[in-house]
Amino acid sequence: MTSNLPGFYEGTEMPTAGWWEALWPDPDGVLAAVGLEPGMEAVDLCCGDGWFTLPIARIAHHVTAIDIDPHFLDLARKRVTENGMTNCDFVAGDAYGLASLVSRRPDFVFMANAFHGVPDRLRLARALHATLKPGGVFAIVNWHRRQREETVILGEPRGPRTELRLSPQQTIEAVEASGLRLRHVVEIPPYHYGAVFEQPTA
Repeated sequence: MTSNLPGFYEGTEMPTAGWWEALWPDPDGVLAAVGLEPGMEAVDLCCGDGWFTLPIARIAHHVTAIDIDPHFLDLARKRVTENGMTNCDFVAGDAYGLASLVSRRPDFVFMANAFHGVPDRLRLARALHATLKPGGVFAIVNWHRRQREETVILGEPRGPRTELRLSPQQTIEAVEASGLRLRHVVEIPPYHYGAVFEQPTA
């Protein structure tokens, strides 16, 4: 992604090829840790090139991949279709407008490496609150709030600028203000955590 385009979140550009795969060698394990289960109606929000979209499609009943950049959405589509999956829709749009971008209310919304760059996090969380099914899950995977120089992958510092990174507590406060409730926080080595929220059932 290029962050100078309208609607892009700060510091959420897709990385150059190579180190992303080194950072996420087991996307299925990450998804299991944050609550994806077979049969779910899922959304990969800010999906980028589809590194997580494909494993979500293999597990979920259906997945809607959403990104504001049509180029990366095309890469995600290619990744999924070349692997024979047909249970995925690809939608170009801004995450704030989630309710208008999905045709079915999701059980599970996954957002990796993008929440730190959202200008209005409460607005986004409210969009999730308005869209998730009762009992549905919003799973955020974030870089820990560590100095960028400390998050080294393949010999180089990676990830967003230090000042953009959020602690688990900052993420929890931003999302719970919308009415979603924290379910749990999980460690995702080497440099991430997963904050898992749920839609109240009553």
